[in-house]
Amino acid sequence: MTGNSFFLSSKTVLSQKRIQKMKHIGLFLIIITALFGCKNASKQITISGEIKGLGTDTLLLYGLDELYDRIDTVYVEDDKFSFQTDIDTATYVALLFNDRTEYPIFLDKGNHIKIEGDTSNLNRLHVEGNIYNEEFTAFQYELEQAGLSSSKAIEEKAEAFIKEHHSSFVSLYLLDKYFVQKDEPNFEKIKSLIDVMTGVLQDKTYIEKLNEQIAQAEKTDVGKYAPFFNLPNAKGEKISRSSEVFKKKNLLINFWASWGDSIANKQTNRELRKIYDSYKKSKYFAMLGVSFDINKQQWKDAIKKDTLNWEQVCDFGGLNSEATKPYSGEQLPANILLAPDGKILAKNLQGAELKKKIEEVVAEAAEKDKNDKKK
Repeated sequence: MTGNSFFLSSKTVLSQKRIQKMKHIGLFLIIITALFGCKNASKQITISGEIKGLGTDTLLLYGLDELYDRIDTVYVEDDKFSFQTDIDTATYVALLFNDRTEYPIFLDKGNHIKIEGDTSNLNRLHVEGNIYNEEFTAFQYELEQAGLSSSKAIEEKAEAFIKEHHSSFVSLYLLDKYFVQKDEPNFEKIKSLIDVMTGVLQDKTYIEKLNEQIAQAEKTDVGKYAPFFNLPNAKGEKISRSSEVFKKKNLLINFWASWGDSIANKQTNRELRKIYDSYKKSKYFAMLGVSFDINKQQWKDAIKKDTLNWEQVCDFGGLNSEATKPYSGEQLPANILLAPDGKILAKNLQGAELKKKIEEVVAEAAEKDKNDKKK
């Protein structure tokens, strides 16, 4: 073999080695790309379906818990729709229709959710794609088959489901819908239902916040002493339930906000004005308004507009105010009636029931005062 032939042969071998090496690198890159592609694909979920009667429409998809904190638009054409997004872990969202009907959809990584139904009955869609959607579909079907319409009967059905499905995300949804989202939640019932849930649900931020809310609400149970607060009035003077003007008096505290439900505010303020006019000179009864406002001018404007002439206080911390945090779990407007020593006698009474309770405590206080003077 000549020298040239040797060098040519060596170059050929080196070239083949380079080619082989490049092939290995190329294969490695393909594998890495595939792995990353699979990882991203595993987070992707697809929601598709056909709901007869939708035609060409636009639906909204928004989160019902902290893991899907956004709103997405789902476009419908000829009753059909398809939507894709990425999620990191199991969560649930609401599909919102134009008539304001909401339907929960449960999602997990890699799911292909399929929805079928009809606009004539948007409260019972057929949803497939994971066990949670199938469980909720079956639950809605049972409600319809049983012809349940009373809230009590539906709550009993929801309670039975939660007790039988300790780790289902459907249980979280039913807990919130039928037990938490009420004018006057039964916290004992809610706690008992949380207790049967497994750790995967109890570790959810929603349950943590709910337990905090219950703990705060229990501080204002009837029979307990009202948590102390010291808040400024419009003049900047600090007022508390033990202020001189309230001493030895039963005290009705109304919690409100100018940004609250305007209809509820108007109705409540109408009742309160009548009560104030009847008892503004009473030795045994007084009133105090505690606002959750954040804007001082709006607060003052609301006081003037609604003629709230009894003492009003606010620190403009809104629902995050540390001073009124124990009371912030209530639906506004709300009220508590205190005995002169600060013990809570009643909560959230309205109309004739509130009027009667005030008459009773004032009469009792007058009788006590009379007897004490005889001694």
